[in-house]
Amino acid sequence: MHAAAASTENARLLELFELQTDAGPCIDSCRTGAAVVNADLTTNAARWPRFAEAAQASGFLAVHALPLRLRESVIGALNLFAADSRILTEDDVRVGQALADVATMSILSQRGIHQAELLAGQLQNALNSRITIEQAKGVLAERRHISVDEAFTLLRSHARNHNLRLSDVARDVAEGSATAAELLHGTGDRGR
Repeated sequence: MHAAAASTENARLLELFELQTDAGPCIDSCRTGAAVVNADLTTNAARWPRFAEAAQASGFLAVHALPLRLRESVIGALNLFAADSRILTEDDVRVGQALADVATMSILSQRGIHQAELLAGQLQNALNSRITIEQAKGVLAERRHISVDEAFTLLRSHARNHNLRLSDVARDVAEGSATAAELLHGTGDRGR
């Protein structure tokens, strides 16, 4: 877990303290998936001794934590710190939980988008690498008057013998670097 956002510096520091000590309403809400509501810090001092002391020192008197959950999956909690001892009503809790649920959906949606973008990037890199390897095989086959399979064996052997990535060797051949000169003119590795 990590603190994602906070409305004030005191709240951010208190959330970080809660994570470091692994105790507090947010931790309880994450573990149980249940809301912690109307937790007066004076009466809950025994429940979270270090957290209650730090929260009171930051000017808070009460705390509430609403789970960020989708069905049975809890991904975090929303802490609400109160500088007064105002009690949240059932309606207040319903509205707060609705906001926590919207935040959960937004976070999960963003994660899904990020994962899809990451996968698309990985697939694009693999495709680009494959294209480069095919180009290098063609260049070697044409210049050395060998089959495409022999050209691939030559590329692969050179990469292995020099502890290089096949895609890097292929790129060098396709771009005509020094590695390409070795392979194109037969001064480098022969298909081992």
